[in-house]
Amino acid sequence: MKRSLVWLSLLLGMSTSMYSCDSKSQTMNEGISSAYSPKPYVELKHPEWSKNATIYEVNVRQFTEEGTFKAFESHLPRLKEMGIDIIWLMPIHPIGEENRKGELGSYYSVKDYYGVNPEFGTMEDFKALVDKIHEMGMYVIIDWVANHSAWDNALVKEHPEWYTRTPEGNFQPTPWYDWDDIIDFDYDQPGIREYMTEVLKYWVKETNIDGYRCDVAGFIPVDFWDNVRKELDAIKPVFMLAEWESRDLHKNAFDMTYAWSLWDELHEVTTKGKSRYRLVEYMAHDVNTFPKDAYRMTFTDNHDKNSWEGNQYANFGEGLEVSIVMAATVNGMPLVYSGQEAGLDRSLKFFDKDLIEWKEHPNAQLYKTLFDLKHRNKALWNGAAGGEMQRIYSDKMDQVISFVREKEGHRVMPILNFTDQEVTVTLETAHYAGRYQELFSGTSYTLKGKDKLTLKPWGYIVLYQE
Repeated sequence: MKRSLVWLSLLLGMSTSMYSCDSKSQTMNEGISSAYSPKPYVELKHPEWSKNATIYEVNVRQFTEEGTFKAFESHLPRLKEMGIDIIWLMPIHPIGEENRKGELGSYYSVKDYYGVNPEFGTMEDFKALVDKIHEMGMYVIIDWVANHSAWDNALVKEHPEWYTRTPEGNFQPTPWYDWDDIIDFDYDQPGIREYMTEVLKYWVKETNIDGYRCDVAGFIPVDFWDNVRKELDAIKPVFMLAEWESRDLHKNAFDMTYAWSLWDELHEVTTKGKSRYRLVEYMAHDVNTFPKDAYRMTFTDNHDKNSWEGNQYANFGEGLEVSIVMAATVNGMPLVYSGQEAGLDRSLKFFDKDLIEWKEHPNAQLYKTLFDLKHRNKALWNGAAGGEMQRIYSDKMDQVISFVREKEGHRVMPILNFTDQEVTVTLETAHYAGRYQELFSGTSYTLKGKDKLTLKPWGYIVLYQE
């Protein structure tokens, strides 16, 4: 009896002690939570539909022989079938004539922010295109050029104080650049901020577009964009893409920025013979320095790269396919540029008509297969909705990039050979043991740890669980 009482006393004492420790720990945590608790950097709310979205850039002028909104509509079923969710239209506004480059000029020299380029059709044609895109379950954003205007934009005469000047007092292109067909706005002036915000709101209200891709967004003060996002979201939830690569734009303004540096590293590795560790470095920085819920747009081509730095084959050579696979499976939203799916193998003219040749090509099926997986497998979803990249170690770290992403029981494991030699690699996969299916072949794999896989030159294997 005494022994029982002793044990009871000890148990009560331990219980009291444990309660005391837990209570003390809880009290301490409560005391420091406001100052030291981690807080998410991204404060904006992404549109729900963007969590597993893909994006396609439309060069309207070059897309069809007619170069119109109506003619482009015929391609929508094909793009939907390929797995595209967001249609990004390059600027749709009238193009300046003064100091114009080429016969047709640059989309990015805007003559009238409230107008539609007559080459493409009418405002009614544009609204019909927006409605058609929405009917098909896709979304549409338009390219917006807020940093500068054409020389013959009416604002030049109506509000000359809204533009920056040279030391001599003359209008100027954006300083340090040779964009001599445009002149630079001055965002120290409240007037241009109010004007630009109102016209951005106009297009959302009047045409029901879903957001914007904002040209050289980093040249414009962040506080301007923060306010724009707030005013647009008051109309409807919008999606905002910044042509920039910077974390500060993600806090309150933009859902997505460009992964320019991934393109650079893929280009260096595939065609310049640089070390595969450049890709590892990119991924390490993505995981450790980029906000968890910030979307990054990943790509192997876009209009800037294609126009001025060569086409997808010149830039990635035999490594194009494995680069596309990497861009579609790392953290980020994959982009397809006009014609990539048809094997576009040249730089399209930027200031003149240069029709894309549309034909059947394996790239289209490659994108479709990757996007089907992205839509259904949560590991590949965007931002915080998807899985964080974890490195898979191997005995061929200098040749093979291997990693895994997982989320809520979904898992994707890309194994990518960035060399022109066949490679047999042994992967350290004990932690990820289990049965997988390979995305492209349908082959079943059972991983147990120390698993050997053979990859063709520039080859890839994408294993997944759902």
